[in-house]
Amino acid sequence: MNSIDDLVTLVRDELGLPLTTADADRKLSDLSGWDSVHLLWLLTALERSTGRRISMPDVLEAGTLADIHALATRV
Repeated sequence: MNSIDDLVTLVRDELGLPLTTADADRKLSDLSGWDSVHLLWLLTALERSTGRRISMPDVLEAGTLADIHALATRV
């Protein structure tokens, strides 16, 4: 998981949501078809993809996919 494009592709391919990189800065609640189940799924997929744990409370506070990407790629 290197770029925001990678994250958007993961969400689009695995969840079937028609997102583009332009959607990365939109509020999660404004994404068509998005719900809390998607957030839980994404956290699991990111942990599997990166091989490391990501803080659930931090993800719950994230407002956008870009915020989630920053959490997933934080060193």
